[in-house]
Amino acid sequence: MTKLMTTATAIALIGSGAAIAQDAESCQTVRYSNPGWTDIASTNALLQKMLEPMGYEAEIETLSVPITFRALADDQLDVFLGNWMPAQTELAQPMVEAGEITVLQTNLSGNRFTLAVPSYVAEAGVTSFDDLAENAEKFDKTIYGIESGASVNENMMRMIEDDAFGLGDWSLQESSEQGMLAQVARAGRSDDWVVFPAWEPHPMNTEYDLTYLTGGDEYFGPDMGSAEVRTVTRPGYAEECPNVAALLENMVFSVELENAMMALILNDGTAPEDAAEEVLQDRPDLLDTWLDGVTTIDGEPALPVVRESLGL
Repeated sequence: MTKLMTTATAIALIGSGAAIAQDAESCQTVRYSNPGWTDIASTNALLQKMLEPMGYEAEIETLSVPITFRALADDQLDVFLGNWMPAQTELAQPMVEAGEITVLQTNLSGNRFTLAVPSYVAEAGVTSFDDLAENAEKFDKTIYGIESGASVNENMMRMIEDDAFGLGDWSLQESSEQGMLAQVARAGRSDDWVVFPAWEPHPMNTEYDLTYLTGGDEYFGPDMGSAEVRTVTRPGYAEECPNVAALLENMVFSVELENAMMALILNDGTAPEDAAEEVLQDRPDLLDTWLDGVTTIDGEPALPVVRESLGL
């Protein structure tokens, strides 16, 4: 509790516009991870576009969510922008309570994360988790998931093991975000039935005609998996690196922003760093908020430096 209060106090000072201590040289490299999700690749790239002109180095590793949390606790990573809640509650909350990770900010809210079907399947009568088992053969008793180790896959495996909704004899086909959506696309070409986890922000919501299923509150949370995404750090990071912590505290995203960036990446094949630059050039006012009270590593105001790097 003391450590959490100390961090909260440091962040309160940051938010009040109090002077921020210059970061130590050890803070110059900011280590964070990408579990292979396009939304986190997007927010990671946005952070990188802030850090590098400020004189920091962004070091991004591809790691699964469980390994990411363990790396934060073991001081092998500094930051993770992808703590989806409540999907990751069983993994994250015990570590927060034990002081192994620190919640810095909620960086996204107003999103959903639960099972979905193509709308032609919903129109045939599948609108709830309770409708799945009675149509088992049409779904080949299979749920298509993302990468092994993802919290959403663990939730679905628990659902199957519990025989919830009569799904005890179903299987989970683990793949990747792209692999899962490729299966959705294949099914759509012949109106085959498929069920899979869907979330927003994500271009899948406009690329495919989807229906989110009701009734999965116990496994995905209420209101069809109403979710928030949190920025978490290793313990003590805000105190050690208050300038980067101020930036992370300021960086709050929106579903619209992430949808736009993810569409560039997934639909147009744009590299995440190029997509980040494009969306920031269209929304330069974001920099005023994100860089408020933030300096370069040398202590100069960050806003003009980052604006210049983006050609603004």
